[in-house]
Amino acid sequence: MVILKRINGKEFVLNSDLIEFVEATPDTIVTLTNGKKIVVKETVEEVIDKVINYKREIYKSLLNIGNEV
Repeated sequence: MVILKRINGKEFVLNSDLIEFVEATPDTIVTLTNGKKIVVKETVEEVIDKVINYKREIYKSLLNIGNEV
């Protein structure tokens, strides 16, 4: 889940697994797998960074399972 801001500045949480693609037109539009489009304040690069950081945290947690000393 990533925290993004709508154009009006209101924050919301998005399940990043539902993102089909992100485009700049010049506003950043996130298109979901169900066809819904959400316009956000973040740039395309910021959305990508947020998704990568979220996934990194998930996989880091998974890789640490069973490796505790």
